Amino acid sequence: MKKTLAVPMLIVSLSMALFAIIKEITLRSCVAITALACLMSNSDAVAQDEAELAKQLANPVAALISVPIQLNYDDNFGLDDDGSIMRINVQPVVPISIGDDWNLISRTILPIVDQNDVPFDGYSEFGLGDTVQSFFFSPKAPTSSGWIWGAGPVLLAPTATDEFLGSEKWGIGPTAVVLKQQGPWTFGALANHIESFAGASDRADISATFLQPFVSYVTPSMTTYGLNTESTYDWEGENWSVPVNLTVSQLLRLGDQMVSVGGGVRYWVNSPSAGPEGWALRLSFTLLYPK
Repeated sequence: MKKTLAVPMLIVSLSMALFAIIKEITLRSCVAITALACLMSNSDAVAQDEAELAKQLANPVAALISVPIQLNYDDNFGLDDDGSIMRINVQPVVPISIGDDWNLISRTILPIVDQNDVPFDGYSEFGLGDTVQSFFFSPKAPTSSGWIWGAGPVLLAPTATDEFLGSEKWGIGPTAVVLKQQGPWTFGALANHIESFAGASDRADISATFLQPFVSYVTPSMTTYGLNTESTYDWEGENWSVPVNLTVSQLLRLGDQMVSVGGGVRYWVNSPSAGPEGWALRLSFTLLYPK
C-alpha cells in the first residue's frame, strides 16, 4: 500500500517541480520579451524622430537650429579658362518663435573664398566675401492644403576683406520661399531680389534676382537625394548664371550630436563671359540642434 502511494506522490512532486521550472522560464521570457519590445519601441521612436529631422533639413524655414558648412569648387574662370574658386559658405539657420502662430527664421550666408587667376591671370585672393542675411516670417502651421511658406527682407552687407572678393555695396530687397512636403518628397522654390542702395561709388550697382527651385527625396535610412538650380539674373549686365546641382546627403548620429554629411556635382548650364564652365564639385557638413 505504501509503495502504491509512493508512485503517485513522486509523480505529483515531479509535476510540481516541472511546473515551477516552467513558470520561472515563462516569467523570465515575459520579462525579456517585454524589455526587447520596449527597446524596439524606443528604437522605432528614435528612427521616426530622425526621419522627421531629415525632412526638416529639406525645409528652408523649418524650426530647426542648424549650421550648414558648404564647400563649392568651380574652375574654368577667365578668358583662358585658367581660374578657379573654392568657396566655403558658413550658413547658420536660427528660428525664433513669435507668439503661438509665427516663427522668424534667420538664414545667413557668410562665404570664405580662395580664388586663383581671378579676376585676372596672376591674381590670387583669400578672405571673406560679402554676407547675405535673410529673414523669413513663416507660419508655424502649414496651410489647409499643406503648403509651407515664408517671406521677409534680404540684406547684402559688404563684408569682403578684398576688393576682388566682394561688391563694396550695400543691398536690400524681398525674399520668399514656398514648399510642400508629401511623404518622402519635398518640393518648392526660394527666391530673392537685391538692389544696391549705398557703398563705393566707383563700383557697379547691383540689381540681381536669385531663383532656386528644388526637389528632394528622403529614404527610410535618412539618405536625402536633392536636385536644384541656383540661378541668378544680373539686370545690370543682362546675363544669367545657371548652375544645376545634384546632391546626396546622409543623416548621422555622432555620439549625442546629429550631423548631415553630403556631396554632389554641379553643371553650369549658363554663365557670364569669363564665368565658370562645365562640371563643379560640392561638399557639405551640417550640425543640427533639434529642440
